[in-house]
Amino acid sequence: MKSAALYRAQPRGESPAFQPLYRQIKALITQSLVSGEWRPGEPIPSEIELASRYSVSQGTVRKAVGELAEERVLVRQQGKGTFVATYAGERSQFPFLRINPDAEPMRELTARLLGLERGRDPAAARLLGLSSTATTFLLKRLLMINDRAACYEEIRLPAARFKGLSATVVEQHECMLYSMYEARFGVRMLQAEERVKAVLAPREVAAILHCVPGTPMLLIERVAFTYGQEPSELRRCYCDSQEHHYRNAITG
Repeated sequence: MKSAALYRAQPRGESPAFQPLYRQIKALITQSLVSGEWRPGEPIPSEIELASRYSVSQGTVRKAVGELAEERVLVRQQGKGTFVATYAGERSQFPFLRINPDAEPMRELTARLLGLERGRDPAAARLLGLSSTATTFLLKRLLMINDRAACYEEIRLPAARFKGLSATVVEQHECMLYSMYEARFGVRMLQAEERVKAVLAPREVAAILHCVPGTPMLLIERVAFTYGQEPSELRRCYCDSQEHHYRNAITG
């Protein structure tokens, strides 16, 4: 899986120091999102207010905000203002899931918590851009598609970013993780990088997915990123490929 050597947002300040100007305003707005100044679903200041804050023209702010809106980081609502994008109220609570049933449409998609623990995993910490001694949460989850076990997931999260995470919190959100990340921790996942390979089901995974050990299945490994391209979730997902397939739309 890809290492966490990523581009970072510039440190926060009240005036950008180099060109292009609107890109630096974009970085400063992004840094405010990283720090939690404006949380998902909340409005950001008006273009006039932001222009005064950063000592630039309103047109420069408009271009920066427009690019963030195109990237779906912000959402413009005519007559109301500009808001931080959120998964709340969206139809899909699984924005990066590409698994579909073979023989029928997807009617229902639910999740069940299997376990949550806290500890140290140097390999996972490295992929999350953390020190090898950093603490992470390990969350285990079962996804059900049309009432059938479809995917078993192991999800690792930085403990420092998700302070207060517990099984009770997860179950309060019906194991819908991305909406929970936003509502409880102010973390919105914007993009992900993943790799997919064919594997044979380990015994413990086969037991969870009700199949024979050694059954062919898909293993999807994914790193999801929040504002400023910060890696904030590491996921390993075993998917039943006997009755499901991986489907993705590709545009060039």
